[in-house]
Amino acid sequence: MQLPYFFEPLLQADDTFYTLSESTSKHCVQVLRMQMGSQLLLTNGNGLLATVTLTAPHKTKAQVKLDTIQQQERSTRKTCIGIGLLKNNTRLDWFLEKATELGITEIIPMMTEHTEKNHFRQDRATAVLAAAMIQSQQSFIPTLHEPIPYHRVIEESTYQQKLIAHCEQTPKTELSQINIQNEVQLLIGPEGDFSTNEISLAEQKGFSPVGLGTNRLRTETAGITGAVLLTLKNNNI
Repeated sequence: MQLPYFFEPLLQADDTFYTLSESTSKHCVQVLRMQMGSQLLLTNGNGLLATVTLTAPHKTKAQVKLDTIQQQERSTRKTCIGIGLLKNNTRLDWFLEKATELGITEIIPMMTEHTEKNHFRQDRATAVLAAAMIQSQQSFIPTLHEPIPYHRVIEESTYQQKLIAHCEQTPKTELSQINIQNEVQLLIGPEGDFSTNEISLAEQKGFSPVGLGTNRLRTETAGITGAVLLTLKNNNI
Protein backbone atom coordinates (compact mmCIF):
# COMPACT_ATOMS: atom_id res chain seq x y z
CA MET A 1 0.00 0.00 0.00
CA GLN A 2 1.38 3.40 -0.99
CA LEU A 3 2.14 5.78 1.86
CA PRO A 4 0.44 9.21 2.00
CA TYR A 5 2.75 11.80 0.42
CA PHE A 6 3.13 15.45 1.45
CA PHE A 7 5.09 18.58 0.55
CA GLU A 8 7.14 20.09 3.38
CA PRO A 9 9.44 22.80 1.97
CA LEU A 10 11.34 23.28 5.25
CA LEU A 11 12.39 19.62 5.51
CA GLN A 12 16.17 19.16 5.66
CA ALA A 13 18.43 16.12 5.23
CA ASP A 14 19.95 16.46 8.72
CA ASP A 15 16.58 16.50 10.52
CA THR A 16 15.98 13.71 13.04
CA PHE A 17 12.56 14.92 14.12
CA TYR A 18 10.35 17.31 12.20
CA THR A 19 7.19 19.27 12.98
CA LEU A 20 4.67 19.09 10.16
CA SER A 21 3.06 22.24 8.78
CA GLU A 22 -0.44 23.07 9.95
CA SER A 23 -2.03 21.97 6.68
CA THR A 24 -0.20 18.63 6.61
CA SER A 25 -0.89 18.05 10.31
CA LYS A 26 -4.60 18.68 9.81
CA HIS A 27 -4.80 16.37 6.81
CA CYS A 28 -2.92 13.57 8.56
CA VAL A 29 -4.71 13.74 11.90
CA GLN A 30 -8.21 14.99 11.08
CA VAL A 31 -8.75 13.74 7.53
CA LEU A 32 -6.72 10.52 7.36
CA ARG A 33 -7.10 9.82 11.10
CA MET A 34 -3.47 8.80 11.37
CA GLN A 35 -2.31 7.54 14.76
CA MET A 36 1.04 7.40 16.51
CA GLY A 37 3.24 4.98 14.56
CA SER A 38 1.64 5.71 11.18
CA GLN A 39 4.08 6.20 8.32
CA LEU A 40 4.06 8.79 5.55
CA LEU A 41 6.35 10.24 2.87
CA LEU A 42 7.62 13.81 2.76
CA THR A 43 9.47 15.84 0.15
CA ASN A 44 10.89 19.34 0.30
CA GLY A 45 10.36 19.84 -3.43
CA ASN A 46 14.10 19.91 -4.03
CA GLY A 47 14.63 16.18 -4.42
CA LEU A 48 14.70 15.21 -0.74
CA LEU A 49 12.44 12.23 -0.06
CA ALA A 50 11.90 11.00 3.50
CA THR A 51 9.94 8.14 5.03
CA VAL A 52 8.77 9.27 8.47
CA THR A 53 6.80 7.93 11.42
CA LEU A 54 4.20 9.95 13.29
CA THR A 55 5.38 10.28 16.91
CA ALA A 56 3.09 13.00 18.25
CA PRO A 57 -0.29 13.43 16.52
CA HIS A 58 -1.59 17.00 16.69
CA LYS A 59 -4.10 18.80 14.49
CA THR A 60 -1.82 21.80 13.84
CA LYS A 61 1.75 20.75 14.74
CA ALA A 62 2.15 16.99 14.53
CA GLN A 63 5.66 15.65 14.99
CA VAL A 64 7.36 12.89 13.02
CA LYS A 65 10.63 10.97 13.24
CA LEU A 66 12.66 10.57 10.06
CA ASP A 67 13.31 6.90 9.26
CA THR A 68 14.95 6.98 5.83
CA ILE A 69 16.17 9.86 3.68
CA GLN A 70 17.00 9.88 -0.02
CA GLN A 71 18.28 12.73 -2.16
CA GLN A 72 16.90 12.21 -5.64
CA GLU A 73 18.99 13.24 -8.65
CA ARG A 74 17.53 16.01 -10.78
CA SER A 75 17.48 15.37 -14.51
CA THR A 76 20.14 17.24 -16.46
CA ARG A 77 17.42 18.36 -18.86
CA LYS A 78 16.01 21.83 -18.24
CA THR A 79 12.69 22.77 -19.77
CA CYS A 80 11.29 26.27 -19.29
CA ILE A 81 7.97 27.70 -20.43
CA GLY A 82 7.35 31.43 -20.38
CA ILE A 83 3.63 32.11 -20.62
CA GLY A 84 1.60 35.30 -20.89
CA LEU A 85 -0.48 36.10 -17.82
CA LEU A 86 -4.18 35.25 -18.10
CA LYS A 87 -7.25 37.09 -16.82
CA ASN A 88 -8.77 33.83 -15.61
CA ASN A 89 -6.83 32.34 -12.68
CA THR A 90 -8.49 28.97 -13.10
CA ARG A 91 -7.18 28.60 -16.63
CA LEU A 92 -3.66 29.56 -15.54
CA ASP A 93 -3.91 27.07 -12.66
CA TRP A 94 -4.79 24.36 -15.16
CA PHE A 95 -1.63 25.09 -17.13
CA LEU A 96 0.50 25.16 -13.97
CA GLU A 97 -0.89 21.82 -12.84
CA LYS A 98 -0.36 20.01 -16.14
CA ALA A 99 3.07 21.54 -16.77
CA THR A 100 4.19 20.25 -13.37
CA GLU A 101 2.81 16.77 -13.99
CA LEU A 102 4.68 16.69 -17.31
CA GLY A 103 7.99 17.58 -15.69
CA ILE A 104 8.53 21.19 -16.80
CA THR A 105 11.36 22.53 -14.63
CA GLU A 106 10.85 26.30 -14.83
CA ILE A 107 7.80 28.51 -15.39
CA ILE A 108 7.88 32.25 -16.08
CA PRO A 109 4.61 34.24 -16.06
CA MET A 110 5.18 37.09 -18.53
CA MET A 111 3.83 40.61 -18.84
CA THR A 112 3.46 41.34 -22.55
CA GLU A 113 1.93 44.07 -24.71
CA HIS A 114 -1.40 42.24 -24.87
CA THR A 115 -1.48 41.12 -21.23
CA GLU A 116 -4.79 42.29 -19.73
CA LYS A 117 -4.05 41.45 -16.10
CA ASN A 118 -0.79 41.80 -14.20
CA HIS A 119 -1.99 40.59 -10.78
CA PHE A 120 -0.50 37.23 -9.86
CA ARG A 121 -0.77 35.34 -6.57
CA GLN A 122 2.49 33.53 -6.03
CA ASP A 123 1.15 31.64 -3.00
CA ARG A 124 -1.85 30.30 -4.92
CA ALA A 125 0.30 29.27 -7.88
CA THR A 126 2.87 27.57 -5.65
CA ALA A 127 0.11 25.58 -3.96
CA VAL A 128 -1.07 24.37 -7.38
CA LEU A 129 2.46 23.29 -8.30
CA ALA A 130 2.94 21.50 -4.99
CA ALA A 131 -0.33 19.58 -5.31
CA ALA A 132 0.54 18.55 -8.87
CA MET A 133 4.04 17.46 -7.82
CA ILE A 134 2.60 15.27 -5.06
CA GLN A 135 -0.16 13.86 -7.29
CA SER A 136 2.38 12.86 -9.94
CA GLN A 137 4.75 11.36 -7.33
CA GLN A 138 7.64 13.70 -8.10
CA SER A 139 10.14 15.17 -5.65
CA PHE A 140 11.11 18.36 -7.53
CA ILE A 141 8.79 21.35 -7.76
CA PRO A 142 9.23 23.63 -10.79
CA THR A 143 10.98 26.96 -10.30
CA LEU A 144 8.19 29.55 -10.44
CA HIS A 145 9.06 33.20 -11.02
CA GLU A 146 7.12 36.31 -10.15
CA PRO A 147 5.75 37.92 -13.33
CA ILE A 148 8.57 39.26 -15.50
CA PRO A 149 8.28 41.82 -18.32
CA TYR A 150 8.58 40.17 -21.72
CA HIS A 151 11.61 42.20 -22.81
CA ARG A 152 13.55 40.99 -19.77
CA VAL A 153 12.69 37.37 -20.48
CA ILE A 154 14.10 37.46 -23.99
CA GLU A 155 17.10 39.58 -23.04
CA GLU A 156 18.13 37.48 -20.04
CA SER A 157 17.54 33.98 -21.42
CA THR A 158 20.61 31.73 -21.16
CA TYR A 159 19.00 28.57 -22.55
CA GLN A 160 20.79 26.58 -25.26
CA GLN A 161 17.64 26.47 -27.37
CA LYS A 162 15.12 29.32 -27.46
CA LEU A 163 11.71 28.98 -29.11
CA ILE A 164 8.68 31.24 -29.48
CA ALA A 165 5.22 29.97 -30.47
CA HIS A 166 2.92 32.49 -32.13
CA CYS A 167 -0.07 32.62 -34.48
CA GLU A 168 1.15 35.03 -37.17
CA GLN A 169 1.18 33.69 -40.72
CA THR A 170 4.95 33.81 -41.11
CA PRO A 171 7.42 30.97 -41.73
CA LYS A 172 7.89 28.72 -38.72
CA THR A 173 8.75 25.10 -37.94
CA GLU A 174 6.32 22.81 -36.15
CA LEU A 175 7.55 22.10 -32.64
CA SER A 176 6.84 18.40 -33.20
CA GLN A 177 9.49 18.39 -35.95
CA ILE A 178 12.30 20.02 -33.97
CA ASN A 179 15.16 18.20 -32.26
CA ILE A 180 15.03 19.37 -28.67
CA GLN A 181 18.27 20.16 -26.87
CA ASN A 182 19.13 19.51 -23.22
CA GLU A 183 18.14 23.02 -22.18
CA VAL A 184 15.15 24.57 -23.93
CA GLN A 185 12.92 27.58 -23.35
CA LEU A 186 9.54 27.98 -25.05
CA LEU A 187 7.54 31.22 -24.99
CA ILE A 188 3.74 31.17 -25.21
CA GLY A 189 1.80 34.38 -25.83
CA PRO A 190 -1.18 35.75 -23.88
CA GLU A 191 -4.76 36.04 -25.06
CA GLY A 192 -4.37 38.04 -28.25
CA ASP A 193 -0.94 36.52 -28.96
CA PHE A 194 2.40 38.30 -29.07
CA SER A 195 2.58 41.58 -30.96
CA THR A 196 4.47 41.75 -34.25
CA ASN A 197 7.11 43.84 -32.50
CA GLU A 198 7.52 41.27 -29.71
CA ILE A 199 7.98 38.45 -32.22
CA SER A 200 10.58 40.47 -34.10
CA LEU A 201 12.47 41.30 -30.91
CA ALA A 202 12.52 37.64 -29.86
CA GLU A 203 13.89 36.56 -33.22
CA GLN A 204 16.60 39.20 -32.94
CA LYS A 205 17.55 37.65 -29.58
CA GLY A 206 17.90 34.17 -31.08
CA PHE A 207 14.42 32.75 -30.54
CA SER A 208 13.21 30.48 -33.34
CA PRO A 209 9.51 30.67 -34.32
CA VAL A 210 7.55 27.43 -33.92
CA GLY A 211 4.01 26.21 -34.55
CA LEU A 212 1.81 24.07 -32.31
CA GLY A 213 -0.45 22.62 -35.00
CA THR A 214 -3.10 23.99 -37.33
CA ASN A 215 -5.70 24.99 -34.74
CA ARG A 216 -5.61 28.31 -32.91
CA LEU A 217 -5.25 27.43 -29.23
CA ARG A 218 -6.07 29.25 -26.03
CA THR A 219 -3.00 30.33 -24.08
CA GLU A 220 -3.26 27.61 -21.45
CA THR A 221 -3.94 24.94 -24.09
CA ALA A 222 -0.94 26.13 -26.10
CA GLY A 223 1.19 25.97 -22.97
CA ILE A 224 0.12 22.41 -22.21
CA THR A 225 0.57 21.37 -25.85
CA GLY A 226 4.07 22.79 -25.77
CA ALA A 227 4.81 21.02 -22.50
CA VAL A 228 3.59 17.70 -23.91
CA LEU A 229 5.66 18.03 -27.09
CA LEU A 230 8.80 19.04 -25.21
CA THR A 231 8.37 16.18 -22.76
CA LEU A 232 7.77 13.62 -25.49
CA LYS A 233 10.81 14.85 -27.38
CA ASN A 234 12.85 14.52 -24.19
CA ASN A 235 11.64 10.91 -23.81
CA ASN A 236 10.38 11.51 -20.29
CA ILE A 237 7.01 9.86 -21.00
